[in-house]
Amino acid sequence: MTTTAETAPFRFFPMEVTGTRRLGPSLVRVTFGGEELRDFSAGGRDQSLSLFLPHPGQDAPVVPVEAGDYSAVFAAWRALPEDVRAVMRSYTVREQRRADDGSSEVDIDFAVHEDGGPACRWAEQAAPGQKVTVLGPAVADNTSVRCRPPKDTDWVLIWGDETALPAAAAILEWLPAGTRAHVWLEVPHAGDRLDLATAADAEITWLVREENAPRAVEAVRAAELPDGAGYAWIAGESGSVKALRRHLVGERGMDRRRVTFVGYWRRGVSEDGLREEPAEAADEA
Repeated sequence: MTTTAETAPFRFFPMEVTGTRRLGPSLVRVTFGGEELRDFSAGGRDQSLSLFLPHPGQDAPVVPVEAGDYSAVFAAWRALPEDVRAVMRSYTVREQRRADDGSSEVDIDFAVHEDGGPACRWAEQAAPGQKVTVLGPAVADNTSVRCRPPKDTDWVLIWGDETALPAAAAILEWLPAGTRAHVWLEVPHAGDRLDLATAADAEITWLVREENAPRAVEAVRAAELPDGAGYAWIAGESGSVKALRRHLVGERGMDRRRVTFVGYWRRGVSEDGLREEPAEAADEA
């Protein structure tokens, strides 16, 4: 069957800000709405999307969606001057809510900090009515949901920093009741701790950097993990993610196929810089 705009698993959706909420010193929640979100269908967990933001002074992001399919749109987008084409960043869908009339709202949580990039600066000033575009899911079972524990999983390990906190929170909400979960969440400030809802049997440890908490590998290395078939989801700063994966596979003996790892950012490198780097081997660890 030929894939069309109506049948493609991912589509471009125009959205506009309907509200904002400060969750803590390092996290801002922006809520979006829009008529076309009736066809938006997030798969939960760590559902990712590509967010296109306007430059200061632009009423809406410049994304040439009329160019055709994804590859044509991205080629046309890249061909535009850098100060004209929309700023593109990857984010997690924190939550999608669908009303009885079919309309949808989508929450995206932004990690913000001093000297942040364009997405951070945009989130800090976001206000109702501002327009963005996303390349997001039109079907819930899609390849941008990476957290997929095997059916025989006995327990789950989660580690994430503030950039991965929205995804980790959504995964905790998704885990079936009674699932054993060991969770480490690294954040800059004590005020970034959130009250996370889950039906899982979850042991959640907050690693607060301003309190000199141990970092990823040190915290996990000191933990006693359950017997049985584990599954790990680790995401955040690339160096920490790599080190933790090496520990789990090399020192703990976890099957590397049962470790989902995602480098959301790298210290000292912008997301644009990360996109320009050669893809790393999937089994590097």
